[in-house]
Amino acid sequence: MTHSGQPTPLEARKCQSLTGRVRVPGDKSISHRSLILGALAVGETRISGLLEGQDVLNTAKAMRAVGARVERMDEKGAIVWSVRGAGTGGFATPAAPLDFGNSGTGCRLVMGAVAGCPITATFDGDSSLRSRPMRRILDPLELMGARVISQSDGGRLPLTLAGARDPLPIVYRTPVASAQIKSAVLLAGLSAPGITTVIENEASRDHTELMLKHFGASIVSVPDGAHGRKISLTGQPELRGSDVVVPADPSSAAFPIVAALITPGSDIILTDVMTNPLRTGLFATLREMGASIEESETRSDAGEPMAQLRVRASRLRGIEVPAARAPSMIDEYLVLAVAAAFAEGSTVMRGLQELRVKESDRLEATAAMLRVNGVKVEIDGDDLIVEGRGHVPGGGLVATHMDHRIAMSALVMGCAADAPVKVDDTAFIATSFPDFIPMMQQLGAEFA
Repeated sequence: MTHSGQPTPLEARKCQSLTGRVRVPGDKSISHRSLILGALAVGETRISGLLEGQDVLNTAKAMRAVGARVERMDEKGAIVWSVRGAGTGGFATPAAPLDFGNSGTGCRLVMGAVAGCPITATFDGDSSLRSRPMRRILDPLELMGARVISQSDGGRLPLTLAGARDPLPIVYRTPVASAQIKSAVLLAGLSAPGITTVIENEASRDHTELMLKHFGASIVSVPDGAHGRKISLTGQPELRGSDVVVPADPSSAAFPIVAALITPGSDIILTDVMTNPLRTGLFATLREMGASIEESETRSDAGEPMAQLRVRASRLRGIEVPAARAPSMIDEYLVLAVAAAFAEGSTVMRGLQELRVKESDRLEATAAMLRVNGVKVEIDGDDLIVEGRGHVPGGGLVATHMDHRIAMSALVMGCAADAPVKVDDTAFIATSFPDFIPMMQQLGAEFA
């Protein structure tokens, strides 16, 4: 359940420019949810564009383990995943622990789905996932009738969860803006009679709500307070197998976008990128910094909007990023910090406490990544302050801490830094963006 084998270091060197047209991998959030809801539905769900990174593949294995039929099919060169579900509340007890590797999203969402079924399952993962807190997910699930049979210190993995035999609908106000907490409660609420309600003070990404509606659930989301949402789900629906086209992941698109912005002469096109407003905080922030990011060819699938993006090298300036924007770009702050380092002036990113409980302490790791490459950076409470000078000296060795986004952010930095940037291990990039290295090389990046 831990990373094995020799580390795979890599060095990124200053390149001439990035040019070309590419499609980044399918969105990870949509990929996880399409597999899980397909497994809870009756009939067949066909998924095109699924992200075939290790995180999502582990969710596919988990769905097989609880009784869904999951197949990868090559249809005349087009890859389609077929899921034949077990129905709401119809999961079977798995024969072995469910191993989620490095994926907090897959693990936490499946906890919610299992909590609404009368089965017992053990959840585990690699050493990074074992260090991450699960109590915030378990607390509402226990209110709904699930029981934690065993757990490691502080509600960490490995843990064994017994689903509720008679799930209870609840009204739950999330302690932080978290799509994972909300989604776990809603997935458990599918099996409960009556209305399960989740209230958020700050709206988190709404992929679960949109996809539940796509699969036939009755779910209503309305504003609550200045920035919040109140989501109400009618329990015990019969979800119907539905086709899903997974849009390109905006979190993955962030890396070539920032690389193109900071590398002089760059001009790239990214196709089918999700433009859900609860996921595009980075795009708004970069535009405020002076980035040239143009949208065209807009369309939607399963309620999710997408567009083609044209990105050209731009002169960036430092800005203040409000804490209220964090839920819409929490995974993108690492690469935003790289953009900030190449900007002119100070960039202040506020309210980043959630970064401390990701694959690593991403707040500290981001600061360390910048410092070792000659960038002046400060952490003030939960705020990150980057002093941009229009260029980055580079020359540093970045410790990735088993975190794919740190590795990719550091390699993006190296595309435009004065001296090469090296990362200690790139093996974990495969969890979310298996083709990152060849795709960036296709655009003109120089890795060795």
